[in-house]
Amino acid sequence: MIEADLLSLSTLFLALAALAAGFVDAVAGGGGMIQVPALFAASPTSFPATLLGTNKVASIGGTLIAAKKYIKSVNLPYKIVTPAILSSFVGALVGAWVVKGISIAVFKGFLPVILTALLIYTVTQRSIGQAHAPKYMGRAQVAKALLLGGGIGFYDGVFGPGTGSFLLIGFIRIFGFDFLHASAATKLVNATTNLAAILLFASFGHIYWGLGFAMMLMNMLGAYGGAHFALKHGNQFVRKIFIWVVLALIVKTAYDAIAYGVLNK
Repeated sequence: MIEADLLSLSTLFLALAALAAGFVDAVAGGGGMIQVPALFAASPTSFPATLLGTNKVASIGGTLIAAKKYIKSVNLPYKIVTPAILSSFVGALVGAWVVKGISIAVFKGFLPVILTALLIYTVTQRSIGQAHAPKYMGRAQVAKALLLGGGIGFYDGVFGPGTGSFLLIGFIRIFGFDFLHASAATKLVNATTNLAAILLFASFGHIYWGLGFAMMLMNMLGAYGGAHFALKHGNQFVRKIFIWVVLALIVKTAYDAIAYGVLNK
């Protein structure tokens, strides 16, 4: 009876985490910082790769729902977005494949610093992402899109935290998107990198499919609500959530870096 109660509480906890992750991720990215720790807390004895694979299954449904809702309301310049989507898939596959040979200590140490710089830039540049004026000048922009998608896709395959934030600010800074259009483009690229990760994790048997699909339903519900709020309240709402998400990521990644350093002394 006690075990059944604990299982029910754990299921409810993961359902609520998936709901919140879907909402946050649909607005400004960063849902993984809610969903991944929840999975590790609920199932501490599971193999980490299996929990990460399950997280990708739970996330991809919400990402696609958010993307669909955004696309109905915003017109994306696919000459820029499509190359980023295609290269992100390749980058994520390569990143997931070579991750065993890369030390994540480098990422853990530098990520809080990079995120802090990103936060300062966003806060001080108050006009950034407020106007949508996509830049398309032929092959040069396609090359930049390929590099953005491939580079961030590779990073997502290797490590992951902050992927949505880097993509969002990349579409804004490099291609002149506003926050709404950048968030829509980010969802399409994120869905692609999630798919690549799922294929890799599934090939090694590292996914709890039942749990992943159950959490996916809640993530989709949260994502629908998040995209609705973003479209209703506009760029300023997305910008505020983005700033809070990046701030939370700074705190979390700094803590992770410190904890990693202490454990590996």
